[in-house]
Amino acid sequence: MNNKIPFSIEFFPPATPEGMTKLQGVCEQLATLGPEFFSVTYGAGGSTRDRTLQVVREICAAGHDAAPHLSCIGATQDSIRDHLAEFREIGVKRIVALRGDLPSGMADPGEFRYANELVEFIREESGSEFFIEVASYPETHPQARNADADMAAFVKKVNAGASSSITQYFYNADSYFYFVDAARKAGVTIPIVAGIMPIASFTKLSRFSESCGAEIPQWMRRKFEGFGDDAESVRAFGLDVVTSLCERLIAGGVPSLHFYTLNQAGLTTALVQRLGLV
Repeated sequence: MNNKIPFSIEFFPPATPEGMTKLQGVCEQLATLGPEFFSVTYGAGGSTRDRTLQVVREICAAGHDAAPHLSCIGATQDSIRDHLAEFREIGVKRIVALRGDLPSGMADPGEFRYANELVEFIREESGSEFFIEVASYPETHPQARNADADMAAFVKKVNAGASSSITQYFYNADSYFYFVDAARKAGVTIPIVAGIMPIASFTKLSRFSESCGAEIPQWMRRKFEGFGDDAESVRAFGLDVVTSLCERLIAGGVPSLHFYTLNQAGLTTALVQRLGLV
């Protein structure tokens, strides 16, 4: 099996100078693996705007491709124009365009309600200047009425001008393959990149999965629960599970993998090496 598919890596902007310094080292280590690009998340309502831009600037200055996340909830057309101008100045060529979450206490969603409106606006303002990634949800967005409504929303983002899509993480390969099949039947032709979450802590993974709607299969959950506080067993089993998942995705024709690193290098490095992607 030829594993030489591209992969990309996601960071979040740290809240402290110490975190920023640590992330620089993590980025340097992961850059040696040859990722296609690094994406950098963007807090609800633009709450991490300055820190996101700082990380993106540093990644670009180091000679790597960076893809800032850009969410539209709470934004205005003028603020998005300002962002696009900043991206041009930095040298950004790729954007991850998202609806985003409404921050606690914010009643007005701004001039954009959905991600397809943001994608359409970016295309109107910049033509084909930016490669636009959008999100997709193999196990359905937690706020969608149902899977059909979620697919309809995805198609709208694609038709608005998306270049590619990155999925929410998942641990059931069938959910990805079924979603891709459904998207193709709906007329979607863009690449659908699989989002991959390495497992460092089952407690944190379980809590995060509940909020974002990602399913942890029952057999995995029971196995992790059996390890209790044995962190090394959790890590080893998690590596095996995610490696197997990625191998099946690659065998099934996934175009690329996108690793949600949580600003840690170790597990992603081990996965990339196990998969022979280096």
